[in-house]
Amino acid sequence: MNKLPAAKRSQILTMMVEGVSIRAISRMTGASKNTIVKLLADAGQACAEYQDTNLRGLTCKRVQVDEIWSFVYAKDKSVPEAKKGAAGSVWTWTAIDADTKLVPCFFVGDRHADSAFEFIQDLANRLTTRVQLTSDGHKPYLQAVEAAFGGVIDYAMLVKHYGNAPEGKSTRYSPAECTGITVGTVSGRPDKKHISTSFVERKNLLMRMGMRRFTRLTNAFSKKVENHFYAIAIYFMHYNYVRIHASLRVTPAMAAGVTQELWSMGDVVNMIEDWEAKNSQAGNSN
Repeated sequence: MNKLPAAKRSQILTMMVEGVSIRAISRMTGASKNTIVKLLADAGQACAEYQDTNLRGLTCKRVQVDEIWSFVYAKDKSVPEAKKGAAGSVWTWTAIDADTKLVPCFFVGDRHADSAFEFIQDLANRLTTRVQLTSDGHKPYLQAVEAAFGGVIDYAMLVKHYGNAPEGKSTRYSPAECTGITVGTVSGRPDKKHISTSFVERKNLLMRMGMRRFTRLTNAFSKKVENHFYAIAIYFMHYNYVRIHASLRVTPAMAAGVTQELWSMGDVVNMIEDWEAKNSQAGNSN
């Protein structure tokens, strides 16, 4: 089977994380759409597995969590009966270390309690020290944090209150005005100076800017939830290991001590090819 050269793979993956759509990538690189989608799937699986294995034993002190909405195939009101359960709204749960800006984990699912539990349990399994956690007022966090951390956490909720959305054609897409904030301690003794969700909300904005699948009012949405997951895994691999954070002057993975080296997208491609070789050998042995 023909395989794209490493340099072309690096170019395509770089375009993916910079918000270029698959069809645009095909036009600019000459690679077929099917080839690009196949690379998306392989690279997504490799990046997800690598981060799942290596982002552990973390010493984060202050973590912020949030959820970001998108949709797959169609918005909820337009999902056909045959696609119920496999299409519609999709929520990506994300966490960020406020100090190193590392994203230790993410979870793609719905916005219900089961997803909250899986996401928070995964986060807890990656940490080795007591952490201060801040979330918004989404209620499933309460039981999820208690189940995953017990009382060994300093946890606060930051709840924003909004007024009515603006009316009129010129403001129909404007956000509702924030009218106030309520901060509540749930467990432990969180430092009030660090009760914030600003970093995770900023990171969610970067996701919308860096992945066409998250852009509002777009026709570039994911058609399959699997491809949605793969795109996110590639994005966070680049974000954690390749992209230098402007204020830190290093990548989040370097700041967190996960790696001592600055990765390039070429290094990511090498990791993907090692993953492909390992899986090919496992398939041949079976």
